[in-house]
Amino acid sequence: MFGFERKKSVMPTKDTALPGRADAIPTATTHFVFGNPLKGELPNGYETAMFGLGCFWGAERLFWQLDGVYLTAVGYSAGFTPNPTYEEVCTGGTGHNEVVWVAYDPMQLSYAELLACFWENHDPTQGMRQGNDMGTQYRSGIYTYSSDQEAEAKESKRAFQRALTQSGLGDITTEILPASHFYYAEGYHQQYLAKNPDGYCGLGGTGVRCPVGLPIADTSS
Repeated sequence: MFGFERKKSVMPTKDTALPGRADAIPTATTHFVFGNPLKGELPNGYETAMFGLGCFWGAERLFWQLDGVYLTAVGYSAGFTPNPTYEEVCTGGTGHNEVVWVAYDPMQLSYAELLACFWENHDPTQGMRQGNDMGTQYRSGIYTYSSDQEAEAKESKRAFQRALTQSGLGDITTEILPASHFYYAEGYHQQYLAKNPDGYCGLGGTGVRCPVGLPIADTSS
């Protein structure tokens, strides 16, 4: 469809990525669960985080269920193509990951708790896939907005690796990178599992608990 064939589990380069477009693709304007504007100013003191942990439908629901979360959105990041569409991301030709962006109140919910929720609800040892979902868009990733977040993410990775090793499991493949541009996904993807409660979730974990933070979340509903 897009003029070339490629292995979807291999990252493109900036030069080989799809060209994209100058204008943002349309998306929703209001959060379907919270009723808050999907774009705009956040309340004073609120912070943001961004994660990739497989299909973003289930990942977004995981985070909007946490007390202290003000807003979530799904989109594409950590790639090369400007303003990509879902179909383009699915070719593997943009380099983008399916991510969930989270705005939260740090007085109610800590970044450490968000990290624990991230680690415990997917398998971060699978490389360019998550379960049966295969391709660069399903890789595990933490995208940080500050040096403090970066340090905390790296320490949590070390702690969770120790827990995985003690359980006889493999090496973490999660990338930890400074957050790059977040491109909002199409409107029908936003809060998809609130609109389609019986839809595909895709989340799964290793059964290993992160040494700090929240217990493993129940993503069955």
